[in-house]
Amino acid sequence: MQVMRRTGRELRAVFRAETPTHRRYRGHLAVIAIATIGIDLICAFLAYFLERHAPQTEISTLGSAFFWTSTQLLTVSSSIKDPISFGGRVLDILMEAYAITVIATLAGATGAFIQKRGIEIEKSG
Repeated sequence: MQVMRRTGRELRAVFRAETPTHRRYRGHLAVIAIATIGIDLICAFLAYFLERHAPQTEISTLGSAFFWTSTQLLTVSSSIKDPISFGGRVLDILMEAYAITVIATLAGATGAFIQKRGIEIEKSG
């Protein structure tokens, strides 16, 4: 239970940017989130324009394109089958490379935050 309380306090401190370490981590999270939302929107438009006239495609509206790109970026899978066009397939590969890079970046930022906070807590306690 103590771990849960401490985790909750740390999450609130990140949200409020209570220390330079919390502020830096919040900044990393914000950049990742904003960049990903932007990439998602751009890729949705690209997927729509690349796929909308392909035969037997399931990506024929902006809504289905946005759904497909969002699920690809979040889970690397979708209930919509893979793109048909060459451009759509290239876009899929690029989105998967981006998603892997974001996960690695997020893991690195989280690891650095935990390490720095551990040192700060040891010094204060």
